[in-house]
Amino acid sequence: MKLSFAYILLTAAGLLAATGASAQQTPKKTTPAKAPAGTATSAGLERDLADFSDWVNDKVERVATTARRELPRITDEFDRQSRRIDRAVDSLTVEGKKEYTTQKVRYQRWASRQDSLDAAARRPAAADQAQRRLLNEDVVISKARASELPDLYFRLVENMRGAKKDWTQADWSAASAVLTRLNARYDQVRDQLPLEERLRIRSLQGEFRTLEKARDVKDVMRE
Repeated sequence: MKLSFAYILLTAAGLLAATGASAQQTPKKTTPAKAPAGTATSAGLERDLADFSDWVNDKVERVATTARRELPRITDEFDRQSRRIDRAVDSLTVEGKKEYTTQKVRYQRWASRQDSLDAAARRPAAADQAQRRLLNEDVVISKARASELPDLYFRLVENMRGAKKDWTQADWSAASAVLTRLNARYDQVRDQLPLEERLRIRSLQGEFRTLEKARDVKDVMRE
C-alpha cells in the first residue's frame, strides 16, 4: 500500500513537469509589425510616378506664354510632387528611377526656357519694338488715356488673328509682354471707363488667351 502511494506521487510529479516543459516550448503568437506611418507602398509610389509623368507632359506641351504666367504656381506643384517621390525613390524599379530622372530633366529644361523667353521679351528695347509692330503705333502705354485702351487692345488682338499661324515662340512672348503693359495701365484707369468699354476690354483679353491656347502644340515642340 505504501509502495503504491509513492508510485502515484512520482507519476503525478512527472506529469506536472512534462506539462510545464510543453508550455515553455509553445511559441507565442506575434503581431506583424506595421509599416511606419507615411511610408509609400510600391504600388502607390508607381502611381505617384505615373501622375508626375502625366503632369510634366502636360506642362512641357503648353504654349509657352500661357504657361509662363502660371510659372510660380506650376513650380510649387512640381516641388510638391517631386518631394513626395524623393522620399521613397529607392523603392522604385530601375525603369521607374530612369523615368523619374528623365521627367525631372525635361521639366527643368522647359522651365529654364520659359525664364529665358520671358527675360528676352521684357527687355525694354525688345518690348518697345514689339509694341510698335503689334499696335501699329508708337505709344507710351504707361501714359495712355483710358479712352485709348479699348482700341489698343483691339489692335493687338487683330494682329494676332491675322499673323498667329506664322508666329514663333518669341513672337508669342513679345505679344504677352505688350498685353502685360496694357493690363497694367488698364488696372490704373479702369474706373474712368464706362461699363460697356470695360466689358469690351474683358472680351479682348479673353480672345487673346483663346488665340494663345489655340496655337498648334506641334509647332511649339518643333521650336
